[in-house]
Amino acid sequence: MDRRTRNYLSGRFGDYYRSADPALPPAPERREWGHIPWTSGSTTMVRHQSIYDLGDVADFLQREAPRHVYFSAARYDDPGAGSMDDKGWQGADLVFDLDADHLPGVDPEAVTYAEMLAACKDALCRLLDLLETDFGFEDVTVVFSGGRGYHVHVRDDGVADLDSAARREVVDYVRAVDLDVEGLVRTRAVGGATRRELRTGGGWGRRTHHRLRSFVTDVRDLPADEATERLTAFDGIGEGRAETLLDAFVDNERAVERGNVEAGGPGARRLVEALAAETVAAETAPIDEPVTTDTRRLIRLPGTLHGGSGLVVRRLDRDEIDDFDPLVDAVPERFTRRSVRVAVTDPGTVELDGDTFTVDAGEQTVPECVAVFLMTRGRARKVKE
Repeated sequence: MDRRTRNYLSGRFGDYYRSADPALPPAPERREWGHIPWTSGSTTMVRHQSIYDLGDVADFLQREAPRHVYFSAARYDDPGAGSMDDKGWQGADLVFDLDADHLPGVDPEAVTYAEMLAACKDALCRLLDLLETDFGFEDVTVVFSGGRGYHVHVRDDGVADLDSAARREVVDYVRAVDLDVEGLVRTRAVGGATRRELRTGGGWGRRTHHRLRSFVTDVRDLPADEATERLTAFDGIGEGRAETLLDAFVDNERAVERGNVEAGGPGARRLVEALAAETVAAETAPIDEPVTTDTRRLIRLPGTLHGGSGLVVRRLDRDEIDDFDPLVDAVPERFTRRSVRVAVTDPGTVELDGDTFTVDAGEQTVPECVAVFLMTRGRARKVKE
């Protein structure tokens, strides 16, 4: 990035911070703080600072207009100490990161930025369902990262003391890593005999049971030939097993409600295995493991600007998530008031502020939010007006 572009962005970030209201985390005085300034060459982080080193955060942001701003998930006795060993770790928020670039089945080269972010929001909703339904977490904060995804902070009592190994277990559950399908089934003694049933009380057993019940409801309403076709589409279920299953679905509804995998014969187990795989594929969340397991992670401060997009790192209330459009709602209003001149080096389409812009190579005048987006991503440089 050349000097003119760097100075322009630094100045406009400073203008934004004159009216910004950054959202400080709980116990900010116990957090480590870091930032990346608008320096030439490589992006070097300034860290090992306490909030007392920064002074008033709003004043610091106006004065320094940093490119990126971070705080630690961890709380420390001495957050400004120069080495991690000297800080005195007190505990850490449980933090999750979803990045659109890393979503399975999403090719950054084949989809637009807007499509990537939409897919990431779908993953966010799955993550929140897992955290709140399966873990019962209540103190959950959602933040649009300002770049390619979302951060989720969990601050319920009891999570702060989790070490990296315990946090990895949470990751493995959310991602259903090495999920033992057999472990979703328990053996119960009933009337002197044993019966195998799905664990319907919670976890992936409950989720698989819910999918089984929905599947059975759908199949019951189909003509016999179509219902058989649906069942025989699963590996290991031929027409004979399908017929036995259909009889069980009709004649033994209570067995389905209980999650009984004995009713319906061997085909029932094959069906449960297949539906468990479908459940995992549809309901897991592809979180970034190193972010969650790192008990000393630095994470972006809500209310600041992302130096790789010019968008706001924005905290979201739960009732905002469904309608939230990051390419509209995270565009700084200050950058929507005028147009500026840039030299585009990487032409293409930009979707921003509710509109679609096709930018060609060379000098041109574009809305400032588009110019900032292009410059922060290295796709344009600032020229004289």
